[in-house]
Amino acid sequence: MYGIDFHNKKDRYFTIGDNKHQKFAFLPGKKQITVNIVSPVDLELEKFKSEQLREAEMSLYLTDKQENELSSLLPYAPLLRRPACPASSRSREGLETHIKELLDLGVRRKFGHNEEVEITNPVIVAWNNGKSGMVGDFDALNTYTVPDRYPIPKIQIALTQISQAVYITTLDALKGFHQNVVTPRARKYLRIIVHYGVYEYLGMPFGIKNAPSHFQRMMNETFPEEYSDGWLIIYIDDIIVCSKT
Repeated sequence: MYGIDFHNKKDRYFTIGDNKHQKFAFLPGKKQITVNIVSPVDLELEKFKSEQLREAEMSLYLTDKQENELSSLLPYAPLLRRPACPASSRSREGLETHIKELLDLGVRRKFGHNEEVEITNPVIVAWNNGKSGMVGDFDALNTYTVPDRYPIPKIQIALTQISQAVYITTLDALKGFHQNVVTPRARKYLRIIVHYGVYEYLGMPFGIKNAPSHFQRMMNETFPEEYSDGWLIIYIDDIIVCSKT
């Protein structure tokens, strides 16, 4: 599931690997709603947002009671040891950049050479407008995971609420899913393998089956009154504030 920042991209085509002829895209809905938009004019604020916030440390203290346990794994799941995906030199370079960023943020750690590795998940690198994106391929793990049925808001309901607003403010959580701590027991299922090592997630990664439901539950419990009043729309890690003044 992709948020507001994704749908605002001019070019929604993605490629996997270096073959530019193999593309895929996520198409937006056809329904259009007219809203009032206030453009930001404070240059200092824009500079702060673009330079300072992107370098801000993630705070795990806000979510230390929302640990992702992966307790719904079906019993007797087989050992899921999968090899790393082949990658071009360009994709490997992008992969190394993403891994370093998450290591610096404390979202994952590198496995030591004396640690036993039983479960590994490959990583997929996709490119869009010259920029790379990385996500773990947890398909095998998801097969053995019982789905969390916690409801994700319907887009149509959110659009109806937005249509009644005069002003709309959008917020996007910084490294959203990664803000959730993963319990030590669950980490062994969330190890990824790349061309130069094995890494273990300490924060919840993208791509696991119940991540959206888990994050939606956390957000609803964080803003219960605002959410029930109807002026705050929460769609996983995207927040929309609707107001008439």
